[in-house]
Amino acid sequence: MHLRKRLDISSYFIVGPENTKGRPVAQIVKDAVEAGFTCVQIRSKTVSARELIQLTRQAAGVIAETGKSDKVALLVDDRLDVVLAARKQGIKVDGIHVGQSDIPVEVCREYLGEDSIVGLSARTHELFEYIKTADVSRIDYFGAGPLHKTKTKPDCGLDVDGRVITRSFAELAELARLSPIPVVVGGGVKLADIPPLAKTGVDGFFVVSAVAEADDPKREASRLAEAWKANRLSKK
Repeated sequence: MHLRKRLDISSYFIVGPENTKGRPVAQIVKDAVEAGFTCVQIRSKTVSARELIQLTRQAAGVIAETGKSDKVALLVDDRLDVVLAARKQGIKVDGIHVGQSDIPVEVCREYLGEDSIVGLSARTHELFEYIKTADVSRIDYFGAGPLHKTKTKPDCGLDVDGRVITRSFAELAELARLSPIPVVVGGGVKLADIPPLAKTGVDGFFVVSAVAEADDPKREASRLAEAWKANRLSKK
């Protein structure tokens, strides 16, 4: 059974070796999944394709160990080559996440097939326009943000004139209302942001450092996931 049909992006963890303060990526992925996170994205701009494949293998392994391979989606950021190579090696990767300046979603869809998940980061300054006009039939969710400026991804939310645009809760509520597909929001998200974010009606939050750099990643992940569950709007 493929996860595309029942994708859950409510608690979404993004991680690579540059985010974990030197600790193993797989262990922190395991902590997050055991704590209730529903989606994992492996993202690194610094390691080789081979290392990314290995990280993906390890992440798939720990998700399987927790018995959640049929519930927790595993995605790779930006690297179609890594997803294809990992699958060739028998690694369960559920899909890819791309930005608008990365490989086009049509190409991802063509190579990965209809059962795969394809997520897209919409450019901040074009977000509302894009959501109204884009053909979203090939995309499973939008990534939006940042909620705050974030050192994990300094160019996140960069406008055409070089300013970082952050998103207000009111804008995110409008985004949730307009978007024909699920929306996940991140960018410097902390525990205190979860209640107001959940109440905007978006479908989930994503974090990197809030879990990956925490002294106790499992405890932090658990607090975030529980806060989301306690505050989210029930969708009709």
